[in-house]
Amino acid sequence: MNIAMHAICLPAALAAGLLAGCSTSLSRGIDDHGRAEEVVFPDIAADATLPEGVFPNLDNLREVAPGMTKDQLYALLGRPHFQEGLLGVREWDYVFNFRSGGGTTVCQYKLIFDKAYLAQSFHWKPAQCRALLAGPALAVPVKAAEAPRFRLATDALFPFDSAVLQPEGRSEVARLAAELNKTAYERVELIGHTDRLGAEGYNQQLSQRRAGAVRAALVEAGVAAGRIVAQGRGDREPEVECHQRDHAALVACLAPNRRVDVRVHAVR
Repeated sequence: MNIAMHAICLPAALAAGLLAGCSTSLSRGIDDHGRAEEVVFPDIAADATLPEGVFPNLDNLREVAPGMTKDQLYALLGRPHFQEGLLGVREWDYVFNFRSGGGTTVCQYKLIFDKAYLAQSFHWKPAQCRALLAGPALAVPVKAAEAPRFRLATDALFPFDSAVLQPEGRSEVARLAAELNKTAYERVELIGHTDRLGAEGYNQQLSQRRAGAVRAALVEAGVAAGRIVAQGRGDREPEVECHQRDHAALVACLAPNRRVDVRVHAVR
């Protein structure tokens, strides 16, 4: 179904003001938990109300997290860039531009909502666009009462299905260590994660080994070993759900689940 059929809904100008369109989901098989059997992106040239896209506020984009309401997302990202409304709609789509490599990369960003209309899954086209949000360590905003948290993309640290740090990975961890060595803190918690590919027991071990490898590299870079706790949680805490049938596409989509979270607990 082409999104151009949304012409039967409110006019675009009115929809932009009221955000109360009646668009039909493009993605197939969206369940009550906000996951789709097949994620389908709309056509920018044919269907976008803002085909040129926008350069998003990266700090705002990094704040997007599961469980957010549409009002919260609208405050962070603005209105969707297709004829999608606020009421009765299970997905929102955006066109974002990023400056990279001396040029501009155009990316599509999709949010899928659960039956309570809370955002639960997030998708990029192409999948590599997700990496444009991350620097050496991506700060993840949290409530003031929680420990400051950073995220290290596992694929930037290790080869796929490996716990041996690559040279580039060691450089990333060294930069994180330099920041930690300038900060007053009580302890650092490393939490390793994997995607769902592979057996549960194997993934648990892999996540633990990867967290341990980051710990060893931090100690080597001067962070006190007694202040670092490393643990693995396998594939139990995914950030995205993917169902591509092509293995390469599935591996790329699941990349955000392969990560090491770093929580810095301040001195009390």
